[in-house]
Amino acid sequence: MANQTSELVLVNGLIYTMNTDQPWAEALAVVDGRLVAVGNEKDARAAVSADAKVVDLHGKMVMPGMIDVHSHFLLAGRAELYDVNFLPTTKLDQIIEMVRAAAKERPLDRWIVGGIWGSNMLDQLTYEARLRLDEAAAGRPVMLRDDSHHNRWLNDAGLKLCGIDKSTPNPPNGTIVRCPETGEATGLLLETASALAESAVTKALAEEPELDVAAAVHAIKRMNACGITGIQDALTARMVMDAIKSVADRGQLTCWIVGSMPVLEGPLSAEEWGKDLFALRDSYRSQYFRPEFGKIFLDGVPTTRTAAMLEPYLADDLHGCCFRGATFLTVPQLAREIAACEQANLSVKIHCTGDGSVRVALDAFEVVRSFNGGNRLHQIAHAGYLHDDDIARFKALNVAADLSPMIWFPGVIVEQLNSVLSPERVTRSYPNRDMEAAGVLLAVGSDWPVVPDPNPWFSMQGIITRRDPSGEFPGEMWPEQGLDLATALRAYTIGPAMAMGLQSETGSLEVGKSADFIVLDRHLFEIPVDQLAQTQVLQTYFAGNVVHEVGA
Repeated sequence: MANQTSELVLVNGLIYTMNTDQPWAEALAVVDGRLVAVGNEKDARAAVSADAKVVDLHGKMVMPGMIDVHSHFLLAGRAELYDVNFLPTTKLDQIIEMVRAAAKERPLDRWIVGGIWGSNMLDQLTYEARLRLDEAAAGRPVMLRDDSHHNRWLNDAGLKLCGIDKSTPNPPNGTIVRCPETGEATGLLLETASALAESAVTKALAEEPELDVAAAVHAIKRMNACGITGIQDALTARMVMDAIKSVADRGQLTCWIVGSMPVLEGPLSAEEWGKDLFALRDSYRSQYFRPEFGKIFLDGVPTTRTAAMLEPYLADDLHGCCFRGATFLTVPQLAREIAACEQANLSVKIHCTGDGSVRVALDAFEVVRSFNGGNRLHQIAHAGYLHDDDIARFKALNVAADLSPMIWFPGVIVEQLNSVLSPERVTRSYPNRDMEAAGVLLAVGSDWPVVPDPNPWFSMQGIITRRDPSGEFPGEMWPEQGLDLATALRAYTIGPAMAMGLQSETGSLEVGKSADFIVLDRHLFEIPVDQLAQTQVLQTYFAGNVVHEVGA
């Protein structure tokens, strides 16, 4: 950021401001990274000195930088730089061979980390499959993540480094899957049991901190190239804050980041969480990093029947006919954690993938409002399955909906959902239009690397059409709930900015705000909606500085 242009004018553009009082402009002016004029060319030129740099947009569309309200960007950067990467459609035989190839290039003491295997593979990851993984890895520890990132598959060497053997008990809200005949671990770790693996991998990576710095820089550049200038990291453990601080200290932080620190022990937070971690946040805070949220997991994921649902899952031999899952905390327990976060001047992001957990979260917020007063804005993450009675409660309780569009497209996750929920229940998810009509604040996130690409244009097409933009998976998911383009754009810009507490800094193009904007290769309002996914970002400006440019 050291080479920032102090004065800049952009003219002859189609500038979509996301400011309802002035939706469109033709020019804007920037001084020291802040917008000083948004309107016509005459006013923009008058706001700067005669020697300001002038950029002719030649009629191109400009809009605020996109903001991703739910990203695990450091994990994503690690995955792209260091991991064995494959799509959730990859077959087991192919995964085994990819691990075999990776083992030839790894020292015996180096973890082979990778993913993401599809949720529909759960019944294939048996003890016999683990023996195949052992053979392919030739003594090297292996950890592979699934498409929800809630579950892990390890080989024998990996299990040993995690301290898992026949006598290891299941952690609360987690399962070490075992062979029924022998009690041997199959290598499959579900929900909080995954923390045992992540803790071991994190400990190994901590010995080489520059790996995380490089991963963070890589991920931020990837997101800048998609037009993203703001991120809410969805689980900001100490290692994430260490990496962000190093990047910021080196002047390489080219987006806003809001941190969501783990409130309770869990995946990626086996060392520090809660008040011990909260006490450190001021030492990590910087111009563009704000550790202002706590993160709570209230349930798991429906693909493994660990999400809390109001209606039963489909019957199976293990769970019977009336199993609904359960939340990790009761309403009183959750209310106490929310109240403690508010007392520490933190908002809360709560992971809820079932309509049962959403109701518990809303009930807990209602309890806190009743005795704590105030109206601090909180978030419910994913918010996919909702009972009709709970939709209006989001606005009444000042709770934003953190949406993950790329998870509800027809795809591998949906195929697995169809094996645990009724087809009607699977389809009737993410009632976004109903939420918008009820005045709920909508904020979209990628959940990268749970999805393999943070590209917001791909998911934007899906949030409108409710179809898979790639065309690989046919069908549509409750198309009546598709958003119109203008509403979708708000959910990718000013909506997340408001949900993250950054609305005075970014999210719209208004005088006084940070000059965070993108130049596009097409006019979004003049193309067919099924071409949105092909949108290219020609330039990304952050704080008035070009941080991405096609061809540069």
